[in-house]
Amino acid sequence: MSSDILEKGAILQRDKETYAIAPHIPGGIASSELLRKLADVADKYDAAAIKVTSAQRIAIVGVKEEDLDNIWNDLGMKPGAAIGICIRSIKICPGTTFCKRGKQDAVGLGLKLDEIYHGMELPGKLKIGVAGCVNSCSEPAVKDIGLLGTSKGYNLFIGGSAGIKPRIGEIVAKDLSEEEAMSTIERIISFYKENAKRKRLGEYVESIGMDKFKEEVGL
Repeated sequence: MSSDILEKGAILQRDKETYAIAPHIPGGIASSELLRKLADVADKYDAAAIKVTSAQRIAIVGVKEEDLDNIWNDLGMKPGAAIGICIRSIKICPGTTFCKRGKQDAVGLGLKLDEIYHGMELPGKLKIGVAGCVNSCSEPAVKDIGLLGTSKGYNLFIGGSAGIKPRIGEIVAKDLSEEEAMSTIERIISFYKENAKRKRLGEYVESIGMDKFKEEVGL
């Protein structure tokens, strides 16, 4: 295994021989041209499968290590932040862009957050979900930071997790505008980045107490 394998966004598979890669597709919104490119590259390098992931990426599974550089060159895309201690892809629902039930523009806000934060290194991995209505299709309540759209704005969740210790995040602000949501998330991430030590956001909030956390970030 080469020393830069993680930088190539490659994840060793169960067979201990092949890898999976997941190009970054912001919000999981893909053109037909992109889908054809992914399929062509998978065929060219004899991939075992193409897998739609829970993080709204499309993984090419079962490729050889010696083909990784050529695969990325052919794709002309950046790896998704699927590994490492960083902010992963922002998970978004169709929102008012596509869905008849949408109350807020989850796509627009989610893509703005993705552009700013995707791949940012932090003291722990961090997942963000943005939903345009209370159906919560992007699961904001079980994300480290979640935004839930209502007719009045966004409700902000903190500290959720769907991992080995699942928990529902706590609502710390309600009826936020898009601008207020973005500025609040900026304060939260900045404070977390500067002060936490090897803990996910929910664990860090528990360690200092929610009241102190809200005070420090101006909630």
